[in-house]
Amino acid sequence: MAILADGHILLEDLPGVGKTTLVKTLSIALGCSFRRVQFVPDLMPSDISGMRIYNQKSGDFQLVQGPVMTNLLLADEINRAIPRTQSALLEAMEERQVTIDGESFPLPRPFLVMATQNPVESESTFRLPAAQMDRFLIRLSLGYPSAGEELRMLGLLGDAIPFDTVSPVTDAGQIACLQREAASVHVTEAVGRYIVDLTAATRTHPLLQMGASPRASRALYRASKVWAAMSGRNFVTPDDVQQLVRPVLEHRLMLSGEARFSGRTAAEALDGVLASIEPPPGREELFGGR
Repeated sequence: MAILADGHILLEDLPGVGKTTLVKTLSIALGCSFRRVQFVPDLMPSDISGMRIYNQKSGDFQLVQGPVMTNLLLADEINRAIPRTQSALLEAMEERQVTIDGESFPLPRPFLVMATQNPVESESTFRLPAAQMDRFLIRLSLGYPSAGEELRMLGLLGDAIPFDTVSPVTDAGQIACLQREAASVHVTEAVGRYIVDLTAATRTHPLLQMGASPRASRALYRASKVWAAMSGRNFVTPDDVQQLVRPVLEHRLMLSGEARFSGRTAAEALDGVLASIEPPPGREELFGGR
């Protein structure tokens, strides 16, 4: 859904559950270019965006492109880099371009950042700023596999991960075409108002110090259109919106000090928001399921 909605993904989970394997496999299946950056405290912004290096033979400065010049960028352990380096991705994620020495360079399309972080460890890590979190369309967690799934994994992947057996099923051009198709899904004024009401309610919720921004409204709007298209419909229903409220909005919210102290969560706040706002009638209700 995030790929077709042209959005970025934050994978937040414990080490060893397959975050990096998922992204690498996905890049092969998509038929897109892929780069991985291991975020560490001494990583500099130019290590991501690129730089100009003086060539002694030619006597001029030559552009060396950074790993951001790709379709799918894996920002591994993104919270281990200093905030200045984390912020180097802001322009790329929002504007799909990078600026090097005052000159802007467009990024390949599609462009998707999949960042990973460990939510447990705090040593030698830096919390992602709110502006950075707001650029991620969704936050996901893989979780541990079931006993049966883990046993099957051992049988299939116990010795090595066979990346060479993965074949592309699409390419960058087809993905761009699918993104345009998903963007044409219809959203009624009532459903649009429902999205706005939900995000606006987070801004005045007593548990929250900071609610969802207008960028979050746009993210929920785009994601709902893709969700509807993936369900075989050319129109968005309130159910589509409700399915995506937590993965799209939860990571953008900031709890108040009192809420954090009392052990409350942003998910609780969103559950309250969903319960307090009456959804509009869906198209099925209006037209008797036709």
